[in-house]
Amino acid sequence: MPQLIFFALIALAAWWGYRAFLREAERVTQRAERARKEAATGSMGTLVKDPETGEYRLAKD
Repeated sequence: MPQLIFFALIALAAWWGYRAFLREAERVTQRAERARKEAATGSMGTLVKDPETGEYRLAKD
């Protein structure tokens, strides 16, 4: 029985690590895609609209 609990904890840790890896990979992919688009258009940054004030500001990572 202790082995079963041990392997279940290992599987849970592996699943959590895999999910964290996917989140990080998605974040890096989005950042690279934004940088590629900025380089293609020659822009100095990406503007996003502030919902409270309605003003546009540079996007922050």
